[in-house]
Amino acid sequence: MRCGKMAAASPPPPTRAVGTWGGVRRRCQRLLYWVPVLFISSILCWSYYAYVTQLCLLTITNIGEKVVCLVAYHIFFMLFVWSYWKTIFTLPMNPSKEFHLSYSDKESLEREPRGESQQEVLRRAAKDLPIYTRTMSGAIRYCDRCHLVKPDRCHHCSVCDKCILKMDHHCPWVNNCVGFSNYKFFLLFLAYSLLYCLFIAATDLQYFIKFWTNGLPDTQAKFHIMFLFFAAAMFSVSLSSLFGYHCWLVSKNKSTLEVFRAPIFRHRTDKNGFSLGFSKNLRQVFGDEKKYWLLPVFSSLGDGCSFPTCLVNQDPEQASTPGCLNSTSKNENHLFPAKPLCDSQSHLLTDTPSWSETSAKAEKGKVGMSNPALTMENET
Repeated sequence: MRCGKMAAASPPPPTRAVGTWGGVRRRCQRLLYWVPVLFISSILCWSYYAYVTQLCLLTITNIGEKVVCLVAYHIFFMLFVWSYWKTIFTLPMNPSKEFHLSYSDKESLEREPRGESQQEVLRRAAKDLPIYTRTMSGAIRYCDRCHLVKPDRCHHCSVCDKCILKMDHHCPWVNNCVGFSNYKFFLLFLAYSLLYCLFIAATDLQYFIKFWTNGLPDTQAKFHIMFLFFAAAMFSVSLSSLFGYHCWLVSKNKSTLEVFRAPIFRHRTDKNGFSLGFSKNLRQVFGDEKKYWLLPVFSSLGDGCSFPTCLVNQDPEQASTPGCLNSTSKNENHLFPAKPLCDSQSHLLTDTPSWSETSAKAEKGKVGMSNPALTMENET
C-alpha cells in the first residue's frame, strides 16, 4: 500500500528542464544576433586582403601610387574599425537610480487599482525629476518592465529588454542599441565606412576598367579587383543615404524614434522641441571641443537624462519666456541644469546624480504642482 501511494503521488514534471531549455534558447538567440556583425567583419577582412595583397602588392606597379594607396587605405581602415568597435562594445546607458521607483512605490502601484491612487504614486515619484515629455494621453511616461519613470527621450528596447537613454534605434549590424552613449560612434562609423568604400571604389576603378578591356593579365587578382569594386560601389550607395539621413537628424536634434513619433511636452506636441539651432544641435552630439569631433571618443554634452529644449513655455503654470532659448539660458530655467563636458563624461563611469540635489529641493514645491493629471499608460 505504501508503495502504491508513493507511485500515485508521483512528483510533477521538473520545471528545471523547462528553465534550462529557455536558457539554451536565449543563448542561441544571442549568438544569432552576432551573425550580421560577423558578416560585416568577414567582408571587411576579405576587402583588406583583396585591396592590400591583390591590388596594391600584386597589381599596382608604380611604387609611388602603391605607397600612397597603402598609407591612405590603412588610415581609413583604422578609423573605420575603431568607430565600428566602439559602436558595438559601448554599453547603452540606462536611467540612473533616481528614476527607478522605490520598493514601497512599486508595491503601492501593484496593489492599488488603476485610477487616482496610481496617479498619486507616479506624481510622488516624478515630481522632483527633470522630465517634460508625456504620453499621448498626458500621462507620465512609465515603464512597467523596468519599473521606472522614463527620462525625456528614453525608450524601452524590446531586444535588449532595457530602457535606453536617448534611444535612436536598435541596429542589428552592430548588435547594439544606438543611444546617448554611442550615437556619436555610430555616426562616425557611417562616415568612415562611407569614406572607406568611396576610396576603394575610386582607386580600384582604373584597374576595374582594365579588367573589362583585357588590360590585366589573367590571374587571381582579376576576380578580387572586379568584386572589390562592385562591393565598394554597392555599399557606398546604401551608406550615403543612411549617413545623409542621420546628418539631417543631428542638424535637427532628433532621433529616429522622434521622427516617427514627435515628443509630447506638457503643453503640446512639438516635433522640434529639442532643436536649439544647427550649431548647438551639432555640439549636443560632438561636444564643445572640436579636436575630439573626428575621433571615436565620447564627447557628447549632457548626461542623457535631461536635455535643453527650445520651448517658449514648458509648463502652463510657468511664466512665458521670450523667444527661442539657447542652451545656456535654458539650463537656468531647467530644474536640473546640464553639466559641462567633463562632468558629462564622468557620468558614464560613475553613478553620481546628474543634477543638483540642492536645486531640486529649492524648486520641489513648484515642480510638484506643475504636473498635469497623470494616468497610467505603458509606453515602449
